[in-house]
Amino acid sequence: MSDRVNISSESDFEDVVGYSRAVRIGNVIAVSGSTAAAPGGTAIGGDDIGEQAREALRRIATALGEAGASLSDVIRTRIFVTDIARWPEVAAAHREFFGEIKPAASMYEVRAFITPALLVEIEADAVLGG
Repeated sequence: MSDRVNISSESDFEDVVGYSRAVRIGNVIAVSGSTAAAPGGTAIGGDDIGEQAREALRRIATALGEAGASLSDVIRTRIFVTDIARWPEVAAAHREFFGEIKPAASMYEVRAFITPALLVEIEADAVLGG
C-alpha cells in the first residue's frame, strides 16, 4: 500500500503537464512551483513582484495545509525571478512568511515563465515532525 497523496490546486496546467500542486509521501511534502497566475494570462499583484511572491507563498501555505502541514514545516524554498535586481522585494515577502522559520533558500534568475505576466515562482519542501 502506498502512502503517496497528490494534492491538486485544480489548475488547468496540472492535467496538461501531468503534475500535482504538492505530493506527500510519509512525512515529506514537496510543493511544486507556485505563482500568482490569474485567469486570462494575468497575475495577481500585476507588476508588483513582492505581491506576486506573497500570493505564491499563500498558495504554498494552502497546499501544505491540505497535506497536513504548515509553513513552519518548510525546510527549503527555491525562488525563481525574471529580474534578479528586484530580489529585495521578493526577499521581503519571503521574510514576512518565514520570519523565524528561516528555511534553507535559493534564488535564481530565469528568462521567463509560461505566462509572461508572471515575475516569480516559488517551490517548497517540508518535513513533518522534524
